[in-house]
Amino acid sequence: MSSKKIAYSVLELAIVSKGNSLQTTFKNSVDLAQNAETFGYKRFWLAEHHNSITIGSSATAVLIGNVAENTKTIRVGSGGIMLPNHSPLIVAEQFGTLGTLYQNRIDLGLGRAPGTDPETAHAIRPNHTQAAHSFPEEVAQIQQYFSADNKNSKVRATVAEGVHVPLYILGSSTDSAHLSSRKGLPYAFASHFATAKLHDALKIYNEEFTPSTTLKAPYTMAGVNVIVADTDEEAENISTSLLKIIVGLLTNQRDFMLPPVKMTDDLRQMFKHPAVDQMLKYSFIGSKATVKKQVKEFLEQTQVNELIAVTNIYNHTDRIKSYKLFAEIMNEINLEKK
Repeated sequence: MSSKKIAYSVLELAIVSKGNSLQTTFKNSVDLAQNAETFGYKRFWLAEHHNSITIGSSATAVLIGNVAENTKTIRVGSGGIMLPNHSPLIVAEQFGTLGTLYQNRIDLGLGRAPGTDPETAHAIRPNHTQAAHSFPEEVAQIQQYFSADNKNSKVRATVAEGVHVPLYILGSSTDSAHLSSRKGLPYAFASHFATAKLHDALKIYNEEFTPSTTLKAPYTMAGVNVIVADTDEEAENISTSLLKIIVGLLTNQRDFMLPPVKMTDDLRQMFKHPAVDQMLKYSFIGSKATVKKQVKEFLEQTQVNELIAVTNIYNHTDRIKSYKLFAEIMNEINLEKK
C-alpha cells in the first residue's frame, strides 16, 4: 500500500427514516456534521436528488449553508450540484455567496446526471438533455464567473469573482474522467452505487491528467458504503435497512428508510442478486476488524487519495457510531503508513 495518508469524508443524502420528519432529518444531518468534525473527517458533502420521499437533500446549497453555519472547521460542499439542472450563473452566485460567508470551507462538486427521473428532470429544466451535453462548457462558464478577470465581462457573478471555492468533477462513467483530467481538477467517482467503471475511470484520469493552476498532481476520491458496528452480526442486521432501500430503488417501489431486521438467509440471497451485488459492490459492512481489512484491500486496488463514506442507517445513534468507528479505522490505517 502507498505511504500517502488517506483523507476520509462524508457524503450525506439526508435519508429520511420512517417515522422521522424532514425537520428531524435535517437536524440529524447537522448533528452528524458536528460529530464528523470532531472525528477528523475532512469534508461533509451533500448530494442533490429530486422527487424521492427517501432523500431529503434536494435544495443542496441551502443545506450546505445550514451545515456550514453550525460547524467550524470541516469543509462543506456539494456531492454534487447536478449542473444540467441549473444555470451556471446562479450556481456561481450561490457558491460565491457561500464561499464569502464561510471562507476557505466551501467545495463545489459538479456532476452531469439529473439526480432524478426523466420527467422530473424535464420539469426542473426543459432543455436538460442539451444542458447535459454542454456540461464541459458550463463547467468552464462557472470557472470564468469565479475568476477575478471576469470583472470586465458583460455578464458577471460579482459575489463569486475571486472567491476561493475549489471545483471537483463528479462522475459515474469514463466521460467525467477525461474531462476532469483535461481540466486538471480533482475527481470524485460515485462508486458507492456506480461500480462498473471505477477502475477504468481512475486509470484514464491518472494517465491523462494535465497539471493546472488548481492542481499539480492527480487527486482522486471514491465513494464507498460503510456500516461499522461492534460485531459483524450487528452490522449485518443494521445493513438490512440499506438493502431494502436498494431493492426499492431497483423495483421502483421507493419508501422511507425502514427499521432494520435480523439478517436471514433469504436477505443474504437478496444481497447476492446480480443487480444488488453490482450496486453495492464497494460496501464495507462489519466490525472494525472486518471493515479495516476491506478498506485496506480497496485502497490497495484503487490508490485513491480520499474515501468519501456513505452511511445510510435507520437509527441516527447507530449512524454516528458507525462514522466514529470508521474514523478510528482510517486513523489506524494512516498510522500504519508511518
